[in-house]
Formats: sequence, C-alpha cells, structure tokens
Amino acid sequence: MIKQSDIDDRGLQMVRILNAPIDLVWEVWTKPEHIQNWWGPHGFTNEVSLLEPYTGGRYELTMTGSDGTVYPNRYTYTEVIERKLIAYKHEHGPHFIAHIEFEDLGEQTKIIWTMLFRDREEFIQTVPVYEKNTNVEITLKSSHPAPATLRSMSWEGDYSPKYYRRV
Repeated sequence: MIKQSDIDDRGLQMVRILNAPIDLVWEVWTKPEHIQNWWGPHGFTNEVSLLEPYTGGRYELTMTGSDGTVYPNRYTYTEVIERKLIAYKHEHGPHFIAHIEFEDLGEQTKIIWTMLFRDREEFIQTVPVYEKNTNVEITLKSSHPAPATLRSMSWEGDYSPKYYRRV
C-alpha cells in the first residue's frame, strides 16, 4: 500500500462514491469492453489490447486523442485482490504507481485512487493534464446478475480540491 507519509509532494489521491454496487464497479475496472469506454481524458478513444487483472498480469491500452495523437500505455499489476484492491505500475512516461481501493457500501462503492509519481517533476508535468479534462457521462449496462446501470463514472473533470486532495 502507498502510505500517506511516502507520497509527500509527488502524489495525487482521488476519492469517489459511485452509485453502483461493488460487483458492477469491479467489472468496469476489469473487463476491456468497459474500460475502453471510460478510461482516459474526455474526447479520447481507447483500444485495450491486453488486460490480465491479476497480480503479475499486464494491461496494455492505446489512447488516441481528439487531435489524432496516439498514447501507448503499458501497466503491470503488482497486486490484485478481488473487489478490494487494484495496484499497478505505469511502465513509461509518466512513471507512477497506483493503488485503487474499493469499499463496498451496499448500493454504492467508495473508491480511493492514489498515484505516486517517480519524482516531483513528473508529478508537476502530469497533473495539469488531468485539470484540463472535462466531465464525462457514460451509461454502462452490465451483464452482471445484479441489475444496475452505472450512469456516471468521471475520473476526468474538475480536479479541484473538492474532488481530490494532494497528499
């Protein structure tokens, strides 16, 4: 786990309460057909070429910006505990490790997403990219046995202090 004291001035933490049960939220984090619909900044398209959501597994995705710029991304899952934790290492710029903690709140799910960048310079270069994003609304219907629709999961958006806190 990433400790608050380790984050210092090169970390970012986002906390969200999602109006969806944990099984559905877990599904949208671990199935390529869902991730490609919500991952990344507003206006980007995604192609997931590999998704192995288990400890030691790999995740490869290509994001394409609205201007046509292609952003390849490669991750290694360092720890996965079903419906509890996804931890991964982003393997090329920007370099960071991330821990996403999931907490079952019944019909809601709390997510704490913590990112620790390799150094302060990379943190400073990356965070403004998040701040330029706009809110994304998605509708996701799941084949999961629990009937639910995730109407909004917007990691992009107003990254003001009301949505994240620098730790």
